[in-house]
Amino acid sequence: MSELQHLIEAAWNDRSLLQQTATTEAIQHVIEELDKGRLRVAQPGATEGADWQVNDWVKKAVILYFPIRQMETIELGPFEFRDKMRLKTNYEQQGVRVVPPAVARYGAFLAPGVIMMPSYVNIGAWVGEGTMVDTWATVGSCAQIGAGVHLSGGVGIGGVLEPVQAAPVIVEDGAFVGSRSILVEGCFVGKEAVIGAGVTITGSTRIIDVTGTEPKEYRGYVPARSVVIPGSLPKQFPAGEYHVPCALIIGQRKPSTDLKTSLNDALREHNVAV
Repeated sequence: MSELQHLIEAAWNDRSLLQQTATTEAIQHVIEELDKGRLRVAQPGATEGADWQVNDWVKKAVILYFPIRQMETIELGPFEFRDKMRLKTNYEQQGVRVVPPAVARYGAFLAPGVIMMPSYVNIGAWVGEGTMVDTWATVGSCAQIGAGVHLSGGVGIGGVLEPVQAAPVIVEDGAFVGSRSILVEGCFVGKEAVIGAGVTITGSTRIIDVTGTEPKEYRGYVPARSVVIPGSLPKQFPAGEYHVPCALIIGQRKPSTDLKTSLNDALREHNVAV
């Protein structure tokens, strides 16, 4: 990997090297390793929580892959696409279920047991074993989605390619993300958290734990097993006071709760109307 990294870093600093066979082969090899899950844009560290290591040189390889590709027409039965990127194939061999017209790009890893309803997974993304990517959900480039996660209908997981040192969106194992929620800008959702429908979390979103006598605030970070719903905060502007979005942690997922519980059940536990 050190030799691959050296070639990628050199090409990143000098794009004329993209004309050399050794460079293009190195880039293609990195994308193949991403596609097979043997290499990741980011991986968890030794300690529990948000201690993840970002492999920025791998993100550079993804970015450099675009200029070495040529536009081509792809015909699949009644569908036609025109793009630089290949589509992922051999789903049966990988143990992945893909419902038409779901699409995953080559260079995205889907672990065995993943189910893709009509949805989209972009290059560089990593999706763990047994995860459901529900109808019209999108998993952006380089996003890291854990095992046993449920991304409900219309969920938008943002992609993060640049700046290359920025962490991608990370959703850890067992999390449940409600319909039409948006997770972007490298935000972090801890293990087995429950994100209510319509919650928007960016890298700077104020996430406020209101379960105690005093509020506790996080930015772009949802602790493990938290139950989160949309909220708002008053903010003074020159034209007057208005409310801006935030997210509220209203409780913790109970140890007795089945990990496959529905979002509705998890919210009902905390007396939230659904």
